[in-house]
Amino acid sequence: MYPAELVKPMKDDLVNAGFEELLTSEAVDQAMKKQGTTLVVVNSVCGCAAANARPGAKMSLINGKKPENLYTVFAGFDKEATDKARSYMVPFPPSSPCMALFKDGELVHMLERHHIEGRPAEVIADNLAEAYNDFC
Repeated sequence: MYPAELVKPMKDDLVNAGFEELLTSEAVDQAMKKQGTTLVVVNSVCGCAAANARPGAKMSLINGKKPENLYTVFAGFDKEATDKARSYMVPFPPSSPCMALFKDGELVHMLERHHIEGRPAEVIADNLAEAYNDFC
């Protein structure tokens, strides 16, 4: 488990951009019951989260269409919430960072770590924007 003081600025990066932090499995279940489109970002301390995932997720929201619900969980810190969020992302194996787009609770688009690592934030944002155009 990472120290809270290390994780807080990384959590705040997405929270300040409009993402709601989910801290418990119950909160994840409640969030996933919401109708409409939902983006869940599994955040982490790794370099690709800082350089690619978080900036890409934030840039994607500039798109004309965007998800109605924005949530984040933090891998390696909020274990219960992260495990529950990942249970909605099956059949994809756990990875962090990752991003999942849901429509009415159904997984419709997934970006795993291997889609994020080594790719510029702009490419990630464009990928998400295309999914928003299709599903939002």
